[in-house]
Amino acid sequence: MHRQAFLPRQPFLRPAIVLLLSASAGLLYAAAACNVRDFGAKGDGTTKDTAALQKAIDVCAAKGGGTVRLTAGTYVSAPIELKSNITLHLDKGATLLGSPDHADYPPATEFHLPDTQPLISATNAENVTIDGQGTIDGNGKSWWEEVHHVHNAGVLGSGHPRPKLVIFDHCKHVRVEGVTVENSPMWQLVPYYSDDVVIRKVRILAPYPSPNTDAIDPFSSSNVLIEHVYSDTGDDNVAIKSGPINSPGPDSPATNITIRDCTFMHGHGISVGSELSGGASNILAERIHFDGTDNGIRVKANRDRGHDVGHLVFRDLDMKNVKYAIVISEYYPKVLPPADEAPQPVGRLTPRFHDITIENLTATGSTVAGAIVGLPESPVENVVLNNVKIGAQTGLTIGYATVMGTNVHIQAAQGEPIIKVAGAQVTLH
Repeated sequence: MHRQAFLPRQPFLRPAIVLLLSASAGLLYAAAACNVRDFGAKGDGTTKDTAALQKAIDVCAAKGGGTVRLTAGTYVSAPIELKSNITLHLDKGATLLGSPDHADYPPATEFHLPDTQPLISATNAENVTIDGQGTIDGNGKSWWEEVHHVHNAGVLGSGHPRPKLVIFDHCKHVRVEGVTVENSPMWQLVPYYSDDVVIRKVRILAPYPSPNTDAIDPFSSSNVLIEHVYSDTGDDNVAIKSGPINSPGPDSPATNITIRDCTFMHGHGISVGSELSGGASNILAERIHFDGTDNGIRVKANRDRGHDVGHLVFRDLDMKNVKYAIVISEYYPKVLPPADEAPQPVGRLTPRFHDITIENLTATGSTVAGAIVGLPESPVENVVLNNVKIGAQTGLTIGYATVMGTNVHIQAAQGEPIIKVAGAQVTLH
């Protein structure tokens, strides 16, 4: 049992090595230096500097690549596009501010669905970096106000598109480091079908509960390292995804993703899902501090958006005042199944959750210890809990799931610490 629980560790060695090598290799192409003020940017907080910013990027790219620099000031901009071998560097005191005019964000197809163009994008590019000590501000408040009371406005293809802040679309060797990213109209940093991505020492902010302001959404991406990130947002702090709802397929999985040494404040915690029609595997989250998030660990899908999801390891986690410490559920957006739940036919989008290890977790002040519940036709298999201590108002519900482990202590102020419902197979010591 214990040997199987640690099988996911080995794949995480390769991404770390590859990511370090690619970051070093990026120094080789950074020859040209293009200060955006030399191309007419004002940085006065009023003038739209879009054309100057894009010209600096294009000229630098034409020289084979280099650094596009924003010195101190506020640069108002409509969408801009990064190119291969470009570093977008924001000095301390520099802010790239999204245009307040919604008409500046043209319709676009994103993730095979109708959408709007993001503030910053890179498509089919390699060796792309955003770094510095400045800020990228999506200016999202007016967008949030438009959709705050619209049902399912955050669902892709809902008919109420809002621009994401930064999308790396089918890119390789991506690095985001040092900057503050905030106030996106919707998702903030999105590696989409990208490989070898490092997001390091970044602050990602949005007021709670601004709608769908996920901090980082690795979508069908591989070899992703997220470390030393501070996130305080209105939605998922990290959400790993791999395909839209009711996807006809095929969809690529999200794989080899490491999240470590991070602090997550407001937000929905670490999510795997809910859109998982390509599956997810080899995910490690370790040494994470949660304070006031709605969830700690959340693995979520439903019959219209699932696939094979396994070899997930969550370890060395500290949670304070997290509402739900652990949620592993195949009933999203609900958590628990209805009382009369009956099995349904298994199809391509049926979620199949398996081989999930949670160890060295301490949670205090939770409302609900959590839930581990699968579908009757697709139970959650091989969940291992080791050294898990949770103090909550109510206990941990387990149903249609196989859960085992040692040194598990659930303290529930009300009711039983472990609540077994239909299909629960539990061996805890």
